[in-house]
Amino acid sequence: MAIAERTISTPQADLRVSESAGPGMPIVMIHGSGASRAVFARQFDSPLADAHRLIAFDLPGHGESSDAADPATDYTITGLARSAAELIDNLNVRHAIVYGWSLGGHVAIELASFHPVVKGLMLTGAPPVSKGFFGMLRGFHANWDMLLASKKFYSERDAERFETLCFGDSADASFRENILRTDGRLRATVTRSMMAGKGADQKQVVEQADFPVAIVNGENDPFIRINYFDTLDCGTLWEQCHVVPGAGHAPFWERPDLFNPMLSRFAGWVAAQDAAIVVPARRRAG
Repeated sequence: MAIAERTISTPQADLRVSESAGPGMPIVMIHGSGASRAVFARQFDSPLADAHRLIAFDLPGHGESSDAADPATDYTITGLARSAAELIDNLNVRHAIVYGWSLGGHVAIELASFHPVVKGLMLTGAPPVSKGFFGMLRGFHANWDMLLASKKFYSERDAERFETLCFGDSADASFRENILRTDGRLRATVTRSMMAGKGADQKQVVEQADFPVAIVNGENDPFIRINYFDTLDCGTLWEQCHVVPGAGHAPFWERPDLFNPMLSRFAGWVAAQDAAIVVPARRRAG
């Protein structure tokens, strides 16, 4: 499957995008802090890309995208979600499954709070927390490593540690370069915005969602409290909160053999649910 690459200009930043040409419902994939769309290579190099229009892009301040035009605003959780919304609208996507990993998961939840494109939401390494500092404490481990998520300037040692936390010993050679390339103003700004309770109440968005929500985490994720997900009261939860054995923070990269079939199954479920809603509406209109 050929992958198309292009750059799309938004008010927030110029965003570098990769797309496959599969005929099925689009799947928009949003990476985590310090990463790039390259982390989804094992989804693009799989039958998922043949079956669906996979769309992955570098967030502002990451990878091959430009830094934000207005860092103080565009690097907040709301600003990042608006950049995703601008890109989706530019691509003329009307219905999509949105997959968000780590920071990308929080961006995806924020996007789902205001944009009707989201017909299914899958989250990894992104606890949907209530607003503010104490809400975040319930979903994340409080340890020194978490300080890296908000540190503005990274040393080589910081980048090495963050890479290990995210990918264990499975990282691609380019991942360290992406960590060091990332605009550190984003880490500081987005963390402050979430600590201050800016943006949507993410727990409420997920619990009150009228679209299917899938949760897939690695059993050895060093950042998140796996048992936090048991406290969510999500009426549209797909199947159960899945835990991928032998994986850490990035199961889609570490265990694509287990992750990809789950994403494919979820995508099929969402597409079937969406078709069941759309078809009767068209019949009534006729």
